[in-house]
Amino acid sequence: MIKAVCFDLDGTLLPLDIDVFCKQYFSMLAAKMAPHGYEPKAFIGAILSGTKEMYQNDGKRTNEQVFWDHFCSVFGERARADEPIFAEFYETEFDRARAACGFDADAAPSVKKIQQMGLRVAIATNPFFPRIATYKRLSWAGIPPETVEFFTTYEDAHFSKPNPDYYREVAARLGLAPEECLMVGNDVGEDMVAAKVGMQVFLLTNDYLINKKDEDISTYPHGGFAELLAHIANLQK
Repeated sequence: MIKAVCFDLDGTLLPLDIDVFCKQYFSMLAAKMAPHGYEPKAFIGAILSGTKEMYQNDGKRTNEQVFWDHFCSVFGERARADEPIFAEFYETEFDRARAACGFDADAAPSVKKIQQMGLRVAIATNPFFPRIATYKRLSWAGIPPETVEFFTTYEDAHFSKPNPDYYREVAARLGLAPEECLMVGNDVGEDMVAAKVGMQVFLLTNDYLINKKDEDISTYPHGGFAELLAHIANLQK
């Protein structure tokens, strides 16, 4: 019997095309940083390569440390002093990126119904963003961030999807065995890998399903939010 449900965020609770979203997000952030001496093309390149470094994090440092160590290797240690400018961007300008996202009216009510079943809810989103950015994206999805147990961010995560150790870390943070958790996501390659550590999984087959290797999704429980709720009810019997 499961005790917690872990949701992916982007493309799952928050409808978005990640390529469209990142194009807008990166252009906004680059425009913010350009007056501070960061040439936009080089800046975006460093963000992308820093994200790649977080993908490959071996757990010895947080994703935040991995990103900033890489970013400073590109622009020099003086770049570390510009962290407050990034923070200001997320506080004051990041909300404009909401225009690149959709809204699923079933997402927040489904989360609430799951909590009413007595299950804990955590947000297992790939931890590439700082806490403030993930807090805002949850809000865009209609989910008050304070109503979930936690959401993974680059400040506190030591791994990234699809590394199975990311899911082990999530389960450990919940104080549960992986077998006591259900992972819900829209990305076959990044979310369904949770099954390798013993988690139950459910593939949300909405408009933003990602299946890069064209796997047979019939091997996973799948469907929309209605099917998810029915699946959880069956697991609890």
